[in-house]
Amino acid sequence: MSADGLTRRRHLQGWIAGAAALSMARPARALNQNVAYGQKTLPEAIRSRLIQNINGLTVHILEAGFEAPGRPCVLLLHGYPELAYSWRRVMLPLAAAGYHVVVPDQRGFGRTTGWDNRYDADLTSFGQLNIVRDALALVSALGYRSVQVVGHDMGSPAAAWCALTRPDVFKSAVMMSAPFAGAPAFPFNTASAPARPAAPPYDMDKELAALPRPRKHYQRYYTTREANDNMMHCPQGLHAFFRAYYHYKSADWKGNQPFPLKARTAEEFAKMPTYYIMELDKGMCETVIPMMPSAAEIAACKWFTEDDVDVYAAEYGRTGFQGGLQGYRRGSDPRNTAELLTFAGRTIDVPSCFISGKSDWGVYQAPGAAERMRTTACTKMVGFHLVDGAGHWVQQEQPEQVSKLLIEFLRQQA
Repeated sequence: MSADGLTRRRHLQGWIAGAAALSMARPARALNQNVAYGQKTLPEAIRSRLIQNINGLTVHILEAGFEAPGRPCVLLLHGYPELAYSWRRVMLPLAAAGYHVVVPDQRGFGRTTGWDNRYDADLTSFGQLNIVRDALALVSALGYRSVQVVGHDMGSPAAAWCALTRPDVFKSAVMMSAPFAGAPAFPFNTASAPARPAAPPYDMDKELAALPRPRKHYQRYYTTREANDNMMHCPQGLHAFFRAYYHYKSADWKGNQPFPLKARTAEEFAKMPTYYIMELDKGMCETVIPMMPSAAEIAACKWFTEDDVDVYAAEYGRTGFQGGLQGYRRGSDPRNTAELLTFAGRTIDVPSCFISGKSDWGVYQAPGAAERMRTTACTKMVGFHLVDGAGHWVQQEQPEQVSKLLIEFLRQQA
């Protein structure tokens, strides 16, 4: 080969190598500059914005289907430890079906501001009825008189209470992963009945701690002062924490084979995985990190990519977990139950539906709740679906099936 030919060959090889390097450096998709987080993963048809003066908050929302005015609105409420981002895989299918899809970062989460993340904060604003007021204020600010509401995990009771307290606004409700057992009740017809000695209350915390393998309930752990720091400062880092936590509660962890529990006893509760009934001497970081999936499992996980994990790690790295934990703390406060007793005897009388993963222990963690939801708490429940191939993160693990079920329900109730 001539010197000129060798020079041309080397030049071509250098160009090819440089082009390959540039290709590898580019993101897999164009960045979406219209969203506050998830720029590498959210398509341009999704945008985010801040809505001011929402029951004391500045609320960050993701939305799709906003281009055409007059569309019916669907409000999607996320759970813990999640974000509006958790609905990313069902937003566009719902928008394509003709809906304006609105997804807020809930009070205590993400880019929504105006809440207090101190452990010693006044928790009144995190009460269930104030969460309903958050939703009402957002719906009103967006110019809607009525919407259909869908909630997952902690968003499920929020959606349920929206429908129970304001059926004129929330015309239907879908609960996901957390069954709604109904409003608390006052003792009935006791004024003239002979007094009965009260049975001593069952101390679940004491009984769990007394098991041969001492345990504690995850919701009790979430009320403790150390919970936020334990997760925030997990030695492996927040990316590893979220990767392990989400894997452990998904259908990818083959140990998730849930079944109804026979009773609300420590012995029965101890049958659940340790992300619900934790080892007494471990925090959530120490609980989930041993469940880290292998490199091959991570590479095969298309529903929760490394870029997806980065979004959660970055957002919780900014805000911490305490805002989300405030809801657990307020929920365990007797004052919260006292407020909800205002609605004793009320049921959800708008059309309702339940969706969860078949591998989700959340369906059974409160014994009898699913049955009460289907028989007494909801008078117009038209669907109860357990989705194959999904654990707790059902709308992320099986978005196509969840989108199909949601669209069918929403259209039926139109």
